[in-house]
Amino acid sequence: MKNLTAAIAAGLAVLTTAVPAPALAAEPRPDTYVVSRDPGVRPEGIAVAGDGTMYVTSVSDGAVYRGNVRDRELRPFLPAGADGRTRAAGVHLDRRGRIFVAGWDTGTLFVHAPDGRLVARRVATGAVLNDLALTDDAVYVTDSTGGGLWRAELADGRVGELVPWVPASAFPAAPGFLNGIVVTDGGRVALVADQGTGEPGSERLWRVDLVGRTATVVEVAGGQLGADGLLLDGDRLYGVVNFPDGAGGWSFAVNMALLDTDRRTARVVQQSGTAGLAQSPTTIARDANRLLWVNSQLNAAAPTPPFTVTRVPGLC
Repeated sequence: MKNLTAAIAAGLAVLTTAVPAPALAAEPRPDTYVVSRDPGVRPEGIAVAGDGTMYVTSVSDGAVYRGNVRDRELRPFLPAGADGRTRAAGVHLDRRGRIFVAGWDTGTLFVHAPDGRLVARRVATGAVLNDLALTDDAVYVTDSTGGGLWRAELADGRVGELVPWVPASAFPAAPGFLNGIVVTDGGRVALVADQGTGEPGSERLWRVDLVGRTATVVEVAGGQLGADGLLLDGDRLYGVVNFPDGAGGWSFAVNMALLDTDRRTARVVQQSGTAGLAQSPTTIARDANRLLWVNSQLNAAAPTPPFTVTRVPGLC
């Protein structure tokens, strides 16, 4: 994230594609989930399946944890370092139940079967892969350092090779730090969060034409969407943003914006309650009528277990 420590620039990402709300019965569920009680985990990305299965990645060691929204504790699912996955950021699920994981430091997209077997490993040479979004025929991944998007074709159950799709030169201004991504308009348009360079006003929300491979700035009013994680729900776009807290530190919140039909303008109409540097939430996912975010502790001076996922306060 901008204007923060180098640790933030080393590992923020988000799950960010539009997903339907899981069809779960109205029943009490925890407001806090324990991802891990081990030191140094630093969770980052999150995905929630329709049956309530939850996946959370670790940007520190590449582990992926799994649990259920009905249960308070998650458990290790994909071990740290397995398959060359040493730092994991964005995570998403396709309709087959496969788990797509962006490997932060290796520029690698990992695809696992529902039972955890590695079914594909695709490398974007020289890239720092952060977040991803799926369409019916492709997966798109943000490159935080190269400033562009990569694409792998999905066809007949196979995952194609990652290829550069929208280069940094396609943007009217050089991206600072591309992060969250969602797809819309039948997979023809992506909205991509740019956290900027650290200079005031450098954060942006980009509208990317995935067919023409061009990018334009989304005009945002009422707040900012130069976010970490993004979530799209119809015409509502949610973004995890950070901002000065007035006391020399930073606060984190989720901004909710309404998009126009062409996805060229957005108006922030609501903001969640806030969290501080000690929690430093990164990514959000929907669970029925509520939102969950990942407390990464990336900005904490001394990250302390347990590492958690909690309900976003004041917003659904």
